[in-house]
Amino acid sequence: MLEMINMYICLFMLLLGICEAATGEHDACPFTAQGFRSLRLLVDVNRRGFHRDLVYSVRHDNGLPADLRVLLIHKLPSGIYMDVYQLESLKKDAGLQVLLNSEVDLEAPAYWSPAFFAFVYPTSHPTMPWHLQAVVPFHGRYHRPSLSGKWEQLVIEPPKLLLKSDICKPLFSSLSHKVIEAPCTAKNYSFCTWIEFDNLQGPKAVTLDLPVGDLSLTLPVCGGTLAITVICSLYLSQTIWKYGTF
Repeated sequence: MLEMINMYICLFMLLLGICEAATGEHDACPFTAQGFRSLRLLVDVNRRGFHRDLVYSVRHDNGLPADLRVLLIHKLPSGIYMDVYQLESLKKDAGLQVLLNSEVDLEAPAYWSPAFFAFVYPTSHPTMPWHLQAVVPFHGRYHRPSLSGKWEQLVIEPPKLLLKSDICKPLFSSLSHKVIEAPCTAKNYSFCTWIEFDNLQGPKAVTLDLPVGDLSLTLPVCGGTLAITVICSLYLSQTIWKYGTF
């Protein structure tokens, strides 16, 4: 009987060790101090015209930790805006997680609008688990007409990349970094401690051209409009005088 109990105890300990080993292997940080530098943040712009998308991607060749959370803090110029109502709709329909630091006037022109910050929380790509992505729509604002050309060039600087992972916390602590307090989620209920790493290669700035009015056409447009208005007014006056009953 005693031998039977000892056998069950040994079997239980063996199974426990196998489970712990499997769990530890699954939860192991896929980064190394050297390989961590290959973590890539990509920022691109899709579509043309006044209505476009900012596409954010975070990737690593060896995969990403299971508990990795990413926050992108992006300062955006006054020449564009993000529609909070559209973001809320995409949050319900597609799970997009974006938080803006201030209210956005959707109708204000670029020269009356300030720059603003967007807090973007990328989520797992549906077909590539090692790939975090967020596609955020934005829109161009009205700009003053220009004499120099028909386009206004905007420069969108790259965002800050902040990370949070308990699995990789020992590795993160050993690297050169800054500690930043920022909203934990797009719901903005509380703040969490995030880590921003120094010397991590980031994306280049993105430039885009928005069409603007041609100021050199002011005189012909105004003159043509005035001439058509006068001609139509004279024609209507003549018709009323000829066929009208007074």
